[in-house]
Amino acid sequence: MGIMLLFVLVLATFLGFELIAKVPSQLHTPLMSGSNAISGITIVGALISLLGTWNTQDDILRTVLGTCAVMFATINVVGGYLVTDRMLGMFTGGKK
Repeated sequence: MGIMLLFVLVLATFLGFELIAKVPSQLHTPLMSGSNAISGITIVGALISLLGTWNTQDDILRTVLGTCAVMFATINVVGGYLVTDRMLGMFTGGKK
């Protein structure tokens, strides 16, 4: 089972790289918004996972991984929205 999961991870990595490399630059803003939504789902999942750590104090690994997941996904969401806002600002007219 572990080999199959590793195979899926490697295949998804190569497929994602090839897909993103072929996206024209005009479509990067909508793609960024979509990936922000996925990271938002990651935050919700990590928070749900962390809810179980309030009952058992012995599960340090789950606490550390859940906290890291929340932190990195939050950085990704905030950074993605800042980049998206900046890119959309390039398409609006200048101040008159």
